[in-house]
Amino acid sequence: MSVAGLGRATRESVSGLPREFWWLWTSTLVNRLGAFVATFMALYLTLDRGYSASYAGLVAALHGLGGVVSSLVAGVMTDRFGRRPTMLVAQLSTAVSVAVLGFMVHPVAIAAVAFCVGMASSASRPAVQAMIADIVPAKDRVRAFSLNYWAINLGFAVSSAGAGFVAEYSYLAGFVGEAVMTLGCAVVVFMKVPESRPQKAAATATDAHAAGDGIRLGTVLRDGRFMGVVGLSFVIALIFQQGYVGLPVAMGADGFSSSDFGSAVAVNGVLIVVLQIPVTRFIQSRDPRQLLIVSSLLAGYGFGLTAFAGSVAVYALTICVWTLAEIVNAPVQNGLVVQLSPAHGRGRYQGMYALSWSAAALVAPLMSGVVIDHFGAGWLWGTCAVLGTAAAFGYWLLMRNLPQGGAASAPAPAVVSGPVVSGPVGAAGPVVTAEAAGVGSVPGAGGGAEPVVERTA
Repeated sequence: MSVAGLGRATRESVSGLPREFWWLWTSTLVNRLGAFVATFMALYLTLDRGYSASYAGLVAALHGLGGVVSSLVAGVMTDRFGRRPTMLVAQLSTAVSVAVLGFMVHPVAIAAVAFCVGMASSASRPAVQAMIADIVPAKDRVRAFSLNYWAINLGFAVSSAGAGFVAEYSYLAGFVGEAVMTLGCAVVVFMKVPESRPQKAAATATDAHAAGDGIRLGTVLRDGRFMGVVGLSFVIALIFQQGYVGLPVAMGADGFSSSDFGSAVAVNGVLIVVLQIPVTRFIQSRDPRQLLIVSSLLAGYGFGLTAFAGSVAVYALTICVWTLAEIVNAPVQNGLVVQLSPAHGRGRYQGMYALSWSAAALVAPLMSGVVIDHFGAGWLWGTCAVLGTAAAFGYWLLMRNLPQGGAASAPAPAVVSGPVVSGPVGAAGPVVTAEAAGVGSVPGAGGGAEPVVERTA
């Protein structure tokens, strides 16, 4: 692509979106730039505090349990009280709890506060995803979610590398730094991001019930097609979580430092930032069934190859493999999730989907800690390969049974939009087009895919 073509693609990618979106995008980037706890908790506990891998797994599991609890509660809060209040409560609670965690020394206190951090840090996910869908017109949502996904991974790549070197000198500085950055995120939301929850139509009680009150958590649980996607998302998330709970422990046991791990895992974020657009452009006309199957196998066997890693370079190479799986899986699976989610119950459906990742964050550290302590890291990576194979088979079954047509989602509510700007506020956007974020039609869903960003941090 020529320089002129690249510039034109950039302008097309960032133009026409509401100003509120760019402030939300900025808050996401600020938040991810300060990420520390989720990435370095295992190293902090095993190397700095001297605890076993099993204890580190227990603490990480409690962190995940907090996310399990808050995902559903936050989904209900998002629909009932609004997106902005939910985000502010979550971000302020995260800032306080992360700072407190850095000063805890007793193992019980560390575990208890880690649970609180997990609750607080996961509570904003349904609200952020619902707000993006609220404030961005339907025709631009694919592009908006792609830009937000880019911000998440850009922040992750920078914070992973930077925090690794910070941890070499002071883990406490990392905890305090994340608290400050999260507080900055809350300030941006408070000052610049308005409430976006669609207003209920002032009609009959029956109309009000149909507009949103009819969606309950039980409704989501009875949606078998959607819950099948949630179940497979849990398996995939269980694999990807090992990059942040099993991998640092295994590298530490092999004698590598926290900065070695930070440098290696930063490859994940860098590759997503660089390859997300060209890869999704390549796969957009491919069969979603095949993409989900292939990405599951890449994830499982990418981690499986870690059993043969003996240097930072080889670890980084294996990360490249499962990162490619993430790049392929994310737009396809997230498009399917959004298409199966009724717009008037967006918070609850997104909360249930976030629950799959939070549940994986609960199970993954327990699994990795026990397996590494009792059998060795090689068995953990072999288990990942088996799970990837099982997920591939599950996607084959699920996608085979989904019909080719028919809209699974209710009509979208009125969009709250503000002034448009030609680019992000305070940061430059990536080259993302609507086509780059799409993956073709999703079986069982009408209309274009609308990916929802979900990361484990």
